[in-house]
Amino acid sequence: MSTSGSDTGDLSAISSPGMVGRGHELAALRTALSDPPAIVLVEGEAGIGKSRLVQETLATRTSDRRQVLLATCPAFRQPFTLGPVVDAIRPAAEDVAGLGLSGLAGALRPLFPEWATALPPAPEPAEDAAAARHRLFRALAEILDRLNIRLLAVEDVHWADEATLEFLLFLASRPRQRISLLVTYRPGEIAPDSLLLRLSSRQPVGVARLRLTLEPLDVAGTANMVSSMLGGEPVSDEFATFLHDRTDGLPLAIEESVRLMWNRADLVRRGSSWVRHRLGEIDVPPTVRDAVLERAVRLGPAAQAALRAAAVLTDPAAEDTVVEVMEPAGDPASRLVGLAEAVGSGLLREDPRGLVSFRHTLSCRAVYEAIPAPERRAMHRRAAHVLEGVTPPPVAQLARHFREAGDTTAWCRYAEQSADLALASGDGATAVVLLHDLLTNGVLLPADVVRLTGKIPFGLLTGRDRYRELMDALRRVLATGQPTPGEAAEIRFQVARLLLQMEAFAQARIEMERALPDLGHNPAEAARAMMFLGLPYGTTTPAAEHLRWLRRVAQVPASMAPVDQLSIRIGRASGLLLLGEEEGWAEAALIGDDAATTAERLHVTVGHLNVGHMALIWGRYAEASRVLALGVGLAEKYQYRKLRAVGQVTLTQLDWLTGAWDGLAERAGSLATDEDLLQPVSRLAPAMVTGLLHAARGDQDRADECLRLVLEQADRQGGAEYSVEPAGALAKLRLGAGRIDDVLQLTDEPIRFIEGKDTWIWATELAPARVEALLMTGRVSTASDLVDAFAAGVCGRRAPAPHAALATCRAILAQHRGDLLSAADQFALAAEAWQGLPQPYDALLSRERQAGCLLRADRSNAALPVLAETFQGLSALGARGDAMRVMHTLRAHGVEVKRPSWRGGRRSYGDQLSPRELDVVRLLVGGRTNREIATALFLSPKTVARHLEAAMRKLEVSSRTALAVRVVEAGVVTEDPAGDDR
Repeated sequence: MSTSGSDTGDLSAISSPGMVGRGHELAALRTALSDPPAIVLVEGEAGIGKSRLVQETLATRTSDRRQVLLATCPAFRQPFTLGPVVDAIRPAAEDVAGLGLSGLAGALRPLFPEWATALPPAPEPAEDAAAARHRLFRALAEILDRLNIRLLAVEDVHWADEATLEFLLFLASRPRQRISLLVTYRPGEIAPDSLLLRLSSRQPVGVARLRLTLEPLDVAGTANMVSSMLGGEPVSDEFATFLHDRTDGLPLAIEESVRLMWNRADLVRRGSSWVRHRLGEIDVPPTVRDAVLERAVRLGPAAQAALRAAAVLTDPAAEDTVVEVMEPAGDPASRLVGLAEAVGSGLLREDPRGLVSFRHTLSCRAVYEAIPAPERRAMHRRAAHVLEGVTPPPVAQLARHFREAGDTTAWCRYAEQSADLALASGDGATAVVLLHDLLTNGVLLPADVVRLTGKIPFGLLTGRDRYRELMDALRRVLATGQPTPGEAAEIRFQVARLLLQMEAFAQARIEMERALPDLGHNPAEAARAMMFLGLPYGTTTPAAEHLRWLRRVAQVPASMAPVDQLSIRIGRASGLLLLGEEEGWAEAALIGDDAATTAERLHVTVGHLNVGHMALIWGRYAEASRVLALGVGLAEKYQYRKLRAVGQVTLTQLDWLTGAWDGLAERAGSLATDEDLLQPVSRLAPAMVTGLLHAARGDQDRADECLRLVLEQADRQGGAEYSVEPAGALAKLRLGAGRIDDVLQLTDEPIRFIEGKDTWIWATELAPARVEALLMTGRVSTASDLVDAFAAGVCGRRAPAPHAALATCRAILAQHRGDLLSAADQFALAAEAWQGLPQPYDALLSRERQAGCLLRADRSNAALPVLAETFQGLSALGARGDAMRVMHTLRAHGVEVKRPSWRGGRRSYGDQLSPRELDVVRLLVGGRTNREIATALFLSPKTVARHLEAAMRKLEVSSRTALAVRVVEAGVVTEDPAGDDR
């Protein structure tokens, strides 16, 4: 008998929730699919109800159910190439022989080996990988047409492999397309360069497109959803509000929380509505994980075992597979009953193909993480042995299971196969993850290390920790003394390559020099080692020595593999251009616009980015823009995220030089702090651009601080060649401030470095400031000798930027001699040279100096129009500091001009954190010290402390710890321990 005035009435169990709050989306989806072909994109976070929306839509298509194909992209760490499409087609094609497939279908044999007797013979090998993939896509499209498929629904496309995404793009862009596409995905898990964005941003002619974004439920929607689970009876407003506040209206969290409360007898009916019992005593679990584990523990032992087996398998699996992976205790019949109980609980689901999996990925993860480690290993071992009997073997799954089971030999075998498949399909990023994992965690023989390391596309490796882990693994193998001399040389060669990617050029050179003598058995690697020694990085070796290596590489055998020839050609072109050799341009012209194989594409992309950077140094800006656009385009096309960022760094420098300053501060700032994709040396260039912008806009203190820190880091991390430009930029700034001794000190070592290497093409930024400082201290002969050496060093080279700097140096000499009219003429020539690049800022500064010489020569009638034009140019460019200086000169000579408008700079953020304060606070939450934050953001520790003080004042806290807690609690910054990639 109830004594509390409340009871559970006649409701013996709760139901699955009804479709709540999605009427508009469901109607729009059905309308769009009723007029094929259509492309429908359904996006939303995990647990928002995307799958439920798809199920409800497909449930209404009873008359054409056989014309619908449903594919799901499982959450593999390394997705299997075209796996979702293959797995959807296989059960749908019951009689392959009767489909009347053309000879094109022979291309499907590798994907459907079980159909070997029914498929046509395999076609002749395609000319290249792209053609082979296109043929495969055509064959898949043909089988869809023969099956009369009119709707292909693909769920969780954020987990799709690249080939699956490309196939969807192929289907969407077919002429006379008849198949509608319905895809679901989580926008938060889509990379910025994902192919999915092309599907969502391009609308083929004649194809309707609909994008649906599912939002969380409001309080009323939450109440309706709970009511649908409780027999349609109402719930109290208090309970609905409480539950909505705790779940944020996420349908999955609502459903799981209600099930938990029901199982814990925490839901009671009072009067006409359901309420929560003991409101202040039992808290709703804050995460889905807690709810899932509470539900799981209330099931029978066999059902819990089924949940664990499904969690270990992760992806949809046949019932007998799940039963075999479950604990061996008990007979198969009782295990099958347990599986049925688990499915009945709602945690697992059985799809139309009869495959069992968790209804929600979060639930799967919750159960998996709760399995004790020894039991988990045993279950992975059973899963691996079961899946080894599958044809074709799911190598990615097998690699994962054997790895978690601790079977290193089998893991290495399948992981290498999976990496090979990924490389063959163009998925280099997946291959990097697999190979890195093998090399850093596997127990391998030296020969295995050599083979596996040689497969890594280093250009795709990101994250400083990954570099360090791989470096440590290779050095450990060398330290064992087990490798033969040849194996040790090849491992050292790979160490040098890795150091080169880490921009540790001096160390890389040492390793390459140690490796080269024992690389005779591998001509390709020997040639690449010589090519690297020809690059003028990490050493003070004269250019002639580098040229000797580069010309020796030109004599490598023509029998070398095409990819190795391409790599060496790109390296030679880069080295020759860095050394200021014209023949490098002829070598660069041989680099194609694209390539057929995955390895060649990576080299071609790197080649264009290298050549673009060299064109920047030479001052061939139109060429730089063209080649960089090509390289960045390839990086985007093939999803080379790191290379794309490297290309954007050079484009940022190009924007600074060519006067494309709108939005440049934001672009440069973002790149300067991108520690994930860019190594410290690569981040120096955008940081320097930030300092130069501060200087041009008149903020001399911030400019000096930024450029000084860039120079310090260049000296510490990048070697002398990376100190030349920041030294020149800081010297120019301090020259304007009259700090002549500083200028001489800043430029002394860099200019001696250039003289010693005889690489005068690098002196563009440095030489004019050095020459002027020498003249201002009376060292006229030294200044003249420097100009003569500069002229000889760039003579005969079509390098507009160094020649414009040389013209500036000559004008400075003429001005110092007192020949003001000649100096004015020479500054005018320098301005024309700069403008021809175009480099408008330096052109305008030369015009200002031209006018200054004319004024001193009493030629104000000629000078003032030049000054007025210069003022307008600097104002339009956004160089407010320089424009203000010219304005004062004009006003001093009776010419009234308006103060230049302000196009940027510091704004007031009131009690909100500024962008820079947010940057500092994010790193504080990640556990960084003030000095580490300063290094990452190119600030001084004092400036970091000032930003933290401002943030604490705005958020009304008094300590660093309290600040970190406050911003995380407020959602201003997300706490992500794994993201502190130091």
